[in-house]
Amino acid sequence: MWVRALLCFSKTLSPPPPSPSNFSLRQVPLFSIQKKKKQVPLSLSLSLSRGGMGTSVQVTPLSGVYGENPLCYLVAIDGFNLLMDCGWNDLFDPSLLQPLSRVAKSIDAVLISHPDILHLGALPYARKHFGLSAPVYATEPVYRLGLLTMYDHYLSRRQISDFDMFTLDDIDAAFQNVIRLKYSQNYHLSENGEGIVIAPHVAGHLLGGTIWKITKDGEDVVYAVDFNHRKERHLNGTVLESFVRPAVLITDAYNALNNQVYKRQRDQEFIDAILRVLRADGTVLLPVDTAGRVLELILILEQYWAQQHLSFPIFFLTNVASSTVEYVKSFLEWMSDSIAKSFEHTRDNAFLLKYVTLIINKSDLENYAGVPKVVLTSMASLEVGFSHDIFVELATDAKNIVLFTERGQFGTLARMLQVDPPPKAVKVTMSKRVPLVGDELKAYEEEQEKIKKEEAVKKASIVKVEEVRATSSHLSESTKGDSMVIDPASATASPKGSSHFRGQMDILIDGFTPPSTSVAPMFPFFENTAEWDDFGEVINPDDYVIQEEDSNHMVVNGKSLDVKPDEASVHLLLDSTPSKVVSHELTVQVKCALLYMDFEGRSDGRSVKSIISHVAPLKLVLVHGSAEATEHLKMHCAKHVCPHVYAPQIEETIDVTSDLCAYKVQLSEKLMSNVLFRKMVENEILWMDSVAEKTNEKVLTLLPPPSAPPTHKSVLVGDLKLADFKQYLSTKGVQVEFAGGALKCGEHITVRKISDSSQKVTYTQNSMTAAVSFSCILIDDLCCLQSGWDWSSTDCY
Repeated sequence: MWVRALLCFSKTLSPPPPSPSNFSLRQVPLFSIQKKKKQVPLSLSLSLSRGGMGTSVQVTPLSGVYGENPLCYLVAIDGFNLLMDCGWNDLFDPSLLQPLSRVAKSIDAVLISHPDILHLGALPYARKHFGLSAPVYATEPVYRLGLLTMYDHYLSRRQISDFDMFTLDDIDAAFQNVIRLKYSQNYHLSENGEGIVIAPHVAGHLLGGTIWKITKDGEDVVYAVDFNHRKERHLNGTVLESFVRPAVLITDAYNALNNQVYKRQRDQEFIDAILRVLRADGTVLLPVDTAGRVLELILILEQYWAQQHLSFPIFFLTNVASSTVEYVKSFLEWMSDSIAKSFEHTRDNAFLLKYVTLIINKSDLENYAGVPKVVLTSMASLEVGFSHDIFVELATDAKNIVLFTERGQFGTLARMLQVDPPPKAVKVTMSKRVPLVGDELKAYEEEQEKIKKEEAVKKASIVKVEEVRATSSHLSESTKGDSMVIDPASATASPKGSSHFRGQMDILIDGFTPPSTSVAPMFPFFENTAEWDDFGEVINPDDYVIQEEDSNHMVVNGKSLDVKPDEASVHLLLDSTPSKVVSHELTVQVKCALLYMDFEGRSDGRSVKSIISHVAPLKLVLVHGSAEATEHLKMHCAKHVCPHVYAPQIEETIDVTSDLCAYKVQLSEKLMSNVLFRKMVENEILWMDSVAEKTNEKVLTLLPPPSAPPTHKSVLVGDLKLADFKQYLSTKGVQVEFAGGALKCGEHITVRKISDSSQKVTYTQNSMTAAVSFSCILIDDLCCLQSGWDWSSTDCY
């Protein structure tokens, strides 16, 4: 088997340049390795399109296909099961999790992409009820903000119901062992996942939001849902476009049918809508998420209020509002370049809020009754939380407005209000927790006393059993050394509660049962096993240290919560007053204005199609989108992107295994001893011709060819920029100047850009013209371009 390729040895593992090869499937580099001080042989990866089978990849949706339900997908790579997201909805409907319950115990790892309920909401429930015990991987912001999101949802539910799906302890247990990764960090899985590398990349949707790249044997599986190519105030755009020809791309069709207006126009319309209401003495309600897209809205309002010197109050109200902003202040390195540069130069933190007031209790708004104001509050669905109660209060006044910045989830009050035309009246359930009084309080206390007594009896019995076991264990150990011989004739039976030892004396036993291994009643004796030195008993200083109180932790039910608590949240958690939930239905006349503006932070349909076309995956899997949007994007991609496009149903497993066969390639010492490297910036490259010899099933050894290799076409490497090219040629003594958008080199050669973004070189001599397309980029030490250059004999690779 003849193998020819361009090898790139680099000090850093940056992507190598493209290379021609008889065996390359994706038309991308075959090799990218790190040079090691001439150590040979070297091991590389090679993908061949001849026979065999590549890395096995199966995708099984568990939720979130042909609809807008929560995202949850099972991806199996060579038998290693990866759970991509573990979402739930604001209604916490257990029926949505049935598919997950059937596979939870077989999952080997969980990858979380975004810190909202749709991507991680089911994690505590699955760990508690389904036995999900796999390690969880996420970025630091996804971990921190996701934890706060779950706290906010739990506290909002707990205030109006006896919510028992999960507890704060369950939330902490689910997030306790999350493995936090940085962007572009390659993390090598171990044990069953040996050989699999996962890496998070910027998604651009939420702070810390992730596109997951999963690699094994040179095959890339990219999971990219809810990405945004637009650069925003607090986030950079996605890097999805930097991925080229992955084996499998899993992406969503959520916005396939939607087109967005220009960002500046949208922001101005948003501000205008708010100011119209405020100047008419109305109140603006913005139902938002806990710690996601609300951050962008806060910066928009902060920036405009500062520019226009407005005095209308703005409130950010959630159960964890202050904790959210405190954490966000420390995540500047995860935000946009503009925020990072601003902090470097002026030390100003974008989230040191001057116009937005953080509140954690709805009662704080009572001081501003009748005052025009903006209130950003959770939940975005209007099902529970502060937003639900404030909507009921504001809906009956035509001066007010409810401004939705994201589409409501199906079946929620927010979605009901977003239909066109909106309803004139809606039925809502108002619930609140009230203290128990009278007979109810007495019955509750009697029940609690009964439970305490039962627990005390149970605890005492357990302690007694443990003491007996400890005594038995100690006595059995003490009798192993010197066994005592007893004359059976001298030991007689004695009444219950006493024993006659050697027929000489009675030993009374009160509440002590001798272990079966003893030959006579023996009372427990425990030897002091403390360590001693020349100065006496060894003391552990840690036993006498007074623990300092940490303001960033609170303990509830014996569990430490790794979050700075808000006062209202602490009061709710620590309040042990017996209470009950009182509910009643109410019909609300909707007289206030209702408006929806797209601030979801997702790429629109046109951009999604363009990005997918640029990435050009070998196989495409579409998830999370309405049936109409999914089918539309599927037909478009099948026609313009790749023939292998899949849109599976719930629990339908599709096989997207690559047609390639992956081999490990070993460069023989004999081959490497005769190669010639050329330096290119920080890399060293060479053209290699060799013969592949199969040493075993998965390893090929490359040997020198037995005969002279055939000639090959020139390969230009790098990223050709006319300005850099001009500077390089000038250092070589070539007269170069820009003329008419082209680079004129002497009298005979002109370099200009053409429509496909390649570079076209026109060489003219004796009325003859030759054209050469630069499909790749210039090598750093390219020989001087001059009149009479023989293109067929260049030193280029």
